[in-house]
Amino acid sequence: MNKDDLQIRWWKLEEALMKRFDKKPDLNAILMLIGVQAANKMGVALSKEEKQDIMHVGICTVLLAGNYYKTTHTDAEGWPHFEQLKSLPDMDMIQQELFLKDFVLLYFQQLEMV
Repeated sequence: MNKDDLQIRWWKLEEALMKRFDKKPDLNAILMLIGVQAANKMGVALSKEEKQDIMHVGICTVLLAGNYYKTTHTDAEGWPHFEQLKSLPDMDMIQQELFLKDFVLLYFQQLEMV
């Protein structure tokens, strides 16, 4: 898939989320949203540390589709835990962002949102 196609699909996702939340989300906000949903923490006030954990949950959740992680269990507080199955490719920051965006798009595609 080329970079232009990825950008067009990303804009469509941003548009869909903007309609739902009345605000244009960036990659970090979308990963937070995915993490909150995956950890079932909607409407819960989170500490700074928990927000970092939510971001990690969001990243791991989208990378499940690439078999980079697998879910091992959910703890007593409802937090999902993951095991890394393979190393992530060596990438610069721009490549890393494109890599994550592609998996975020796949995540929403599987939810039939885009």
